[in-house]
Amino acid sequence: MYVYGVDMTMLKIGRIAAVLLSLGTFAFLFPTNSWEADNLFLVPDLILCAALLVAAALPGRIAAPALLAAHCFSAGVLVTATASYAVDGRIGFGSLVGSAIALTMASVLLGARSAKPA
Repeated sequence: MYVYGVDMTMLKIGRIAAVLLSLGTFAFLFPTNSWEADNLFLVPDLILCAALLVAAALPGRIAAPALLAAHCFSAGVLVTATASYAVDGRIGFGSLVGSAIALTMASVLLGARSAKPA
């Protein structure tokens, strides 16, 4: 069964990835002291956590485009965070893994939407 051109299995994988990415990003805020108000990425991180959880909870008809948008937003935030670490000469493994997941899911969901069923 397809919803907006996205297979239901792919939609389920997108939901699971969204929940895991959201919870992982939120959990990452505490051990790294990123919960401080001076963290430039605090608000974008909280927005991506909420966007991913809301998109994952939506019904199928609305979830497909919402998950695509949430994963794209997450990719933008996390790639920027990864680049910020790189500029400082560090490797942010959490943001690197998160950005890879978000970019992969955005690509897969976009590809699934463009490959219409026959």
